[in-house]
Order: sequence, then structure tokens, then C-alpha cells
Amino acid sequence: MTKFNNRVFGAAIVKAVNSNYNADFSGQPRTLPSGQVYATDKAFKYTLKNYIKDVYSGEKVFYFKRLNEDFNPLTLEKTYQEVFPDSQGDKKLVAKDILSCIDVRFFGATFAMKANKGNIAISIHGPIQINHGINIWHENNIFSEQITAPFSSPGEKDKEMTTIGRQSKLEEGHYLHHFSVNPKNLTDITKIAGEGTDLLSEEDINKLKEAMRRGATYYDSAAKSGTENEFLLWIQLKETSKLVLPNFTQLIKMGNEKKEDKVVLNLEELKSKLEKHINDIEKIEIFRNSASIKVENEPENAKIFDL
Repeated sequence: MTKFNNRVFGAAIVKAVNSNYNADFSGQPRTLPSGQVYATDKAFKYTLKNYIKDVYSGEKVFYFKRLNEDFNPLTLEKTYQEVFPDSQGDKKLVAKDILSCIDVRFFGATFAMKANKGNIAISIHGPIQINHGINIWHENNIFSEQITAPFSSPGEKDKEMTTIGRQSKLEEGHYLHHFSVNPKNLTDITKIAGEGTDLLSEEDINKLKEAMRRGATYYDSAAKSGTENEFLLWIQLKETSKLVLPNFTQLIKMGNEKKEDKVVLNLEELKSKLEKHINDIEKIEIFRNSASIKVENEPENAKIFDL
């Protein structure tokens, strides 16, 4: 496999219409104190891992819930034993094992478990860092609706009515996640783990981009019906570049009015910023759902694709 050496800055937008992309523990879409709706980085990472797990069955995804025969989640130790049944419990070998999992090569890991040769604690700084997603649509309209189950609640007597519940959704939101990729984050741990340790590869990056374009749409559930990938911006720097770009949440704007029933994404501020550093940039790629979003003032030399 060809090692991937370039740093990347980018942004991904997940659209939610009458949907709940990322609920809090009360079942409500998450909100900041200001009332602005947001989603955690974990929500977006979950869609990526779920997509790769299902579409690329040959890839190992370690940090994903697995159940035992009683339908209870496995512990970290049990998960490791299931994924790596022949492991000898040596710390370097454990590091090499978990780095063979694509999600660890992407997002890193905090790994601590008991083993035959003593406790093992490994911390891996992931190359791919994803920020919380902020709703950049001007409205944050959350609504709730009552629902019923086909069964009554347990009690001393049979009840005349079935159980009544409630679900909450966001009327419309467009969550912008900023992200960065720095393959050098794995340098130190791979040196310690030794020869043969998996590094971030070009193939890994192709799968990452595919999952960033399709993972949210692919993951379909009752709560997340209406949640779809909408936009991906990929700015890949030249291998020798030392450029550091700011968070794109401040540079990408969404208009308050739709055109032809599409939201309008204005990249003018980002374009102006990138023009100052054009010699550091290897390529700019924009992927968009042309049925729901219109992109304006895209950077020069950007290649435009459908999701």
C-alpha cells in the first residue's frame, strides 16, 4: 500500500430534515446555550465507521459495539479477544494489532486493559480530527410529537391504554463539521510498535472520503430518516507545506433564503483565504448533493463532483 503523507483541511455538511441526527440523552436534538443546534464529532464518526464496516467487510473496525449471547455489549478485553483471538498480550503487538483496524488509524485510541503480561495502556493520537458539527441554517426549530407503543406499561392491573411516548426532531438543519488530517500523528507510535505496523495509506484515504460522502445517508433509522450527506470540501496540501488553516466553521456561510428550493452555501471568505496560500495547496475537491445545495464562490481550480 502507498503511504499517505499529505495534510488535509476540510468540511462536511450533514443535512437533517424532520430528523434527529444527534440526540442527547433526553431524546432532544443537542443545543448550545444559545439555542443553536449542534452534533458531536462522535455522531459523524459513527456514520463513517458504520459505513466502512458494512461496505468493506475486509476492514476491521475495533471501536464499534459488539454483543454477547445475552445481547449485552462486550467489554474492551472481550472485544480485543474476539477481534484478535491469537494475540499474545505483548504491548508492542497489541499496538500493532489495533493499528491494523482502520478506525484506529483514522481516529486514534485510548486503550487500557489487563493482559497476561500485565496491564496494557496505549494512547494513539489519531491523524483525523473532527470538530463538533454546528447547524449553519438560520433556524433551529425543534418539534416533539407523541407516539404510542402496541403494549401497555407493566403494572398491577391491565391498563386500558397502551404506552405513550414522545420523539423530538429538528425541522431543518445543516450541520457543518470541520476536520483535519495529519498522517504524522502516527509517526511516534508506529516507530515504537516496529516494522510491519500499518500506516495511513492512500487506500484508507479513499475509503474515508467515500464514507464522508455517503455514511450519513447510508445509515438509516426511524430517528435519522431524513439525515443525509450534503457537502464535502477536501483541501489537500502539498507534502512539504507547513500551512495551518483556521476552522472552516467561521469561513463557510449559508444564506437565509433558498434558491430553487436549495440552500445556498457561500465560500467567498474561504476562497479569499485560500488565494493567499495557493502555492501550498495540491488540490481542492468539492462534493455536493446538487438536488439540495447550491455552492457559490467556490475556490479557483476546485474540482466539483456529485456526492
